[in-house]
Amino acid sequence: QVQLVESGGGLVQAGGSLRLSCAASGRTLSRYTMGWFRQAPGKEREFVGAIRWSGASTYYPDSVKGRFTISRDNAKSTVTLQMNSLIPEDTAVYYCAAGVRSIYDIRDSVYDYWGQGTQVTVSS
Repeated sequence: QVQLVESGGGLVQAGGSLRLSCAASGRTLSRYTMGWFRQAPGKEREFVGAIRWSGASTYYPDSVKGRFTISRDNAKSTVTLQMNSLIPEDTAVYYCAAGVRSIYDIRDSVYDYWGQGTQVTVSS
């Protein structure tokens, strides 16, 4: 079992930045692909990006590419989502997740473990 806890959410103005963290306990994270997802009210959960178990590769959808960056520290069992140039459309609850599939598989169903989510609100 892997327990994931997100932190770092909050309220920020458009154009600002936030840094989300995901801390893991239980099994080591080093074998898992780590993904970030978000869900806005009334919308389906959306893939935000993923990082390979080694940290060597990342993948982002066009909606956040160039603005969001995922990194990980397996020794500390943490994953970070750095979000820059935020826009109101980025407002959502953000979740980290752990799975063993490819970083290019954007389906939320392939992830085995999920955090409880952290709210990000971007004001215009």
